[in-house]
Amino acid sequence: MKAWGVRLGLAAMVAALGVAGASASEPGYAVPHQIGFQTPVTEVDRYLVWFHNDILMPIITIISLFVLGLLVYVVWRFNEKVNPVPSKTTHNTMIEVLWTVIPVVILVFIAVPSFRLLTMELVVPPADLTMKVTGSQWHWNYAYPKDAGGFNFDSYMKDEKELKPEDLRLLAVDNEAVVPVNKVVKLEVTAADVIHSFIIQSFGIRVDAVPGRNNETWFKAEREGVYYGQCSKICGKDHAYMPIAFRVVSEDAYKAWVADAKKKFAAADGATQLAAADAAPRH
Repeated sequence: MKAWGVRLGLAAMVAALGVAGASASEPGYAVPHQIGFQTPVTEVDRYLVWFHNDILMPIITIISLFVLGLLVYVVWRFNEKVNPVPSKTTHNTMIEVLWTVIPVVILVFIAVPSFRLLTMELVVPPADLTMKVTGSQWHWNYAYPKDAGGFNFDSYMKDEKELKPEDLRLLAVDNEAVVPVNKVVKLEVTAADVIHSFIIQSFGIRVDAVPGRNNETWFKAEREGVYYGQCSKICGKDHAYMPIAFRVVSEDAYKAWVADAKKKFAAADGATQLAAADAAPRH
């Protein structure tokens, strides 16, 4: 009966961990009391979630329970009352071989899928759209290439007074980056001042934004919607207030947005240049 009770307890614990790891938020952002990853919308992120939930979590759980069992057994079996005369054992060849070989086998087992994940993340397929992302204290700038409009814009977190009912506090921005669905988007990420970190969990991407250096990442979103991220480096006093927002839309909606954005942001660039010219000293 005791053995069956232990087995049932372990089964319940593993099941609870599995449910916790599988619980997902709405696509694009986390929800209150969430445990686990956000809903993946890219192939890379689905593989990442599978690797964590189906490979790493069972291994971590089994090792943790095994070590706990060893500790409990040692406390029970080798305490001073039961063994007033301490053992003089100093060497056990079998145990030493096992605690060397077993961890190596576990690491090799983990390495195979982890190398595949790294390859998926780092090998960028031919891109349908290439964007430059620049982090600054404390906002993001998105630059589109000439064949996609040739404009750029800043993206700041909305003030609470500007929030609409559908906006998410601390995540909504004034200008969202817009990309087409089911297209490979390559991001060249850098920074203008200090090190930032660009992360969107639903895409399975995270890359440091380093001044003077272009780092690359990519994604192919398979579902329309708005997907949020945040700078995950402590980059200054407003580190918590520079969210990332990408809106994934259909090809037709993307083309319409580009046409409007070219006019909107070209006008903003022109006004900025005129203001700078007026402010320049005249001799």
